[in-house]
Amino acid sequence: MPDSNLARRVYTTHAVAEHEAPEIDGFITEKAWDAVEWTSDYIENQPDENTPPSEQTKFKVIYDKKYIYFAFRCYDQDPQGIVKRMSRRDGFEGDFVEINIDSYNDKRTGFSFTASVSGVKGDEFISDNGNNWDSSWNPIWYLKTNIDAEGWTAEIKIPFSQLKFGNTPEQVWGLQSTRRYFRAEERSVWQRVPQDAPGWVSEFGELRGLINLESQKQLEIQPFLVSQYETYPEEKGNPFRDGNDAKLNGGLDAKIGITNDLNLDLTINPDFGQVEADPAAIALDGFQIFFEERRPFFVENKNIFNFRFADGSDNLFYSRRIGRNAQGYPSTNGWVKMPQNTTILGAAKFSGKTKSGWSLGLLESVTNREYAEISEPGGRRSEIVEPLTNYSVGRIQKDFNNRNSYIGAMLTTTHRNLSDGELDFLRKAAYSGGIDFKHNWKNRKYYFAGNMVASHVVGSKESITRTQRSLTHLFQRADAGHVEVDEDRTSLTGTGGRFEIGKSSDGHWRYTGILMWRSPELELNDVGFLRQADEVRQFAVLTHQTLKPFGSFRKIFTRFEQFSSYDFDGNFNRLQYTLSANFNFKNNWNSYAQMVYKPRIYTNTILQGGPRFRYSAENFQSINFNSDYRKKFNYYAGIYYSQGKDDSFSYLEYDWGFNYQPIDALTVSFSPNYSINKSKTQYVDQLDSGANTRYVMGHLEQHTLSASVRLNYNINPNLTIQYYGQPFISRGRYKNFGYVVQPTASDFNDRVLEYKPSQMVYDQVNNQYNVYETDGSPNKDYSFSNPDFSVVQFRSNLVLRWEYIPGSEIFLVWSQGINGLANTRDNLWRGLDTQILGQQPENIFLIKATYRFLL
Repeated sequence: MPDSNLARRVYTTHAVAEHEAPEIDGFITEKAWDAVEWTSDYIENQPDENTPPSEQTKFKVIYDKKYIYFAFRCYDQDPQGIVKRMSRRDGFEGDFVEINIDSYNDKRTGFSFTASVSGVKGDEFISDNGNNWDSSWNPIWYLKTNIDAEGWTAEIKIPFSQLKFGNTPEQVWGLQSTRRYFRAEERSVWQRVPQDAPGWVSEFGELRGLINLESQKQLEIQPFLVSQYETYPEEKGNPFRDGNDAKLNGGLDAKIGITNDLNLDLTINPDFGQVEADPAAIALDGFQIFFEERRPFFVENKNIFNFRFADGSDNLFYSRRIGRNAQGYPSTNGWVKMPQNTTILGAAKFSGKTKSGWSLGLLESVTNREYAEISEPGGRRSEIVEPLTNYSVGRIQKDFNNRNSYIGAMLTTTHRNLSDGELDFLRKAAYSGGIDFKHNWKNRKYYFAGNMVASHVVGSKESITRTQRSLTHLFQRADAGHVEVDEDRTSLTGTGGRFEIGKSSDGHWRYTGILMWRSPELELNDVGFLRQADEVRQFAVLTHQTLKPFGSFRKIFTRFEQFSSYDFDGNFNRLQYTLSANFNFKNNWNSYAQMVYKPRIYTNTILQGGPRFRYSAENFQSINFNSDYRKKFNYYAGIYYSQGKDDSFSYLEYDWGFNYQPIDALTVSFSPNYSINKSKTQYVDQLDSGANTRYVMGHLEQHTLSASVRLNYNINPNLTIQYYGQPFISRGRYKNFGYVVQPTASDFNDRVLEYKPSQMVYDQVNNQYNVYETDGSPNKDYSFSNPDFSVVQFRSNLVLRWEYIPGSEIFLVWSQGINGLANTRDNLWRGLDTQILGQQPENIFLIKATYRFLL
């Protein structure tokens, strides 16, 4: 049980004159360090909590007007055995020490600085009491390390401008330090944190002695210049694809400290050319695919703008809507040049947290009006494909009740500058908002949390009708008694939310109960992310964790979950039970196993506007493991298998890979993945047949093969070469087509009526199937395109990154991409060969230089 009376350690620091400040060289020899005492007595946290660590650690803290300084002495009886592995920033390899600072002293958020013995920096913003660590935060700070006969030392200098704190005469900050002793994979901490504690930041010790700190209003200006050259296969006759393009671009990023707590971030004409490519993916269910944000302007302080209100990726704000691909496409038979994405003219972000517990965020962005260029026999013209659009996001949250509770709110708006009759399929305006709260009691042992959201979208009759018919809503379902399409509507208003109660600490057991909903009218996809509306879900979760190593195990974590789902028409659509366990062995291997039983599966979406459909009961099993990742060569493997009753569907996936670090400066990883998806009820199309609509389904066999390759080479901690590449192919073949007759029949064979061979004729010229429902009829009833596919993609980035002074960088980037359609009769290897090795790729070469003025 976490001890509410557990002693809070206190370290008292002292100020030094600026001219006496220590030189950051890794040698703790300057007189300034004599102003304070060492603090030591670290205690083991992992694997055997509350026991003496293998090696002790001690540190000192001093400060002057502009900086706070940390000195670490990490004892090691075998200095030759210290692991000096390198990585790119935030790689966290080898031996390291870490300092966590809760300068707000809010017991929920903090700033983390990690110093590896090899000199590589790591920095993260901590939120949600340690449940979220955001490595996208990249402050300016200074680090040097040294190995000697006693072990190793580190000196750190952090500008106060990179931290946020109040203006009280005497500051009290939360403080924690962690050391990783790599050879034993052991973590020791300065302030003890029990394994069953309710969180991380709430358990910190205290840093005192910070007297009369002067406000350090941050002012950083970072102009950049980008030179880009692109090559691609020339298309004869296409004036827009002559084989190469070149351009020169520039812009500006800035960070201005409005107060010591709050920053204003600005970007003008931002460039994201050095950002790693998204992984390849294909969705047969028609739903959009969620991709993580990677663009620097949007990832910093993203925790403040986060408002997950249900489960999965559902969020009021999805920053990748800003700068999205153009949503329109011109109607023409000529050549078309589409903009690669929507140009962000500028964006501003005001965010931070005050000492009194207010978290504030305001984001404003404008994207440009975009046109497609068209070349037709009569000449050239342009046509609008995306309107001028303004996005606004506001976020506020307040801590109270001695930081044990908070309440917050969020508001988003999207406004498109649309003229009458222009891009009528787009909504003219969209608004969403919500409130959220959390309350902890009994020393954070129990909690109650929740949120409620609402949306309102406005537009033309066409746009709102299109919204009602979209896959997210499907108001046109004939068997739905609670919704119907109204083609005269010009607005739509919906709600959603989540309530959760549970036990979060104290002992081996924890439990949670959750209820969430998304009304049929809820629409967030203008600047948020919503996969599916019209659903009520209930979860019950019970977990057990061991608190001490035993036998062959360091730790075992077990989870049982029950989940059910309903729609707003009262249909009971899903019931699912999950049992999983994670095993951490004393040899540092890990294994994870999961079993899922789904006795009831109904879906409102698979027929894409058709009636509710029933899937057969499903059993899912998976097991995976990874070897000791301390070894220079380590590997992992996993297998995932799902089987539907009556052999109606199956899914088999093999996932494996390895990481190899032959020398401290070089890391190579290879991660292939292969899956086989078989379904006898894969949706194909819906077609009119007289007075009836035929929902055509087929037997699908889909094979997908991909592999991610990564290479990181550290010339030194500030000069790295990084490579990422991923070939991907997914091939699907269909047979045994039929149409839905009894979508909710209990017997799988009664749900779909297969066509007889005499009822179908393949039209090779048009690559389609003609259906004659009446045998011998000379006239076909309807046709549908051959759904077979074989999609090939290749994405890669080679980046040389040089941080020539802290915060200022030069990037040399080579990006390569291929999109192809292979022959569906070929096997996967042949498809990869013809579409990747046998095709000329698109190449982008760019040089980007930034200079960060810290004023």
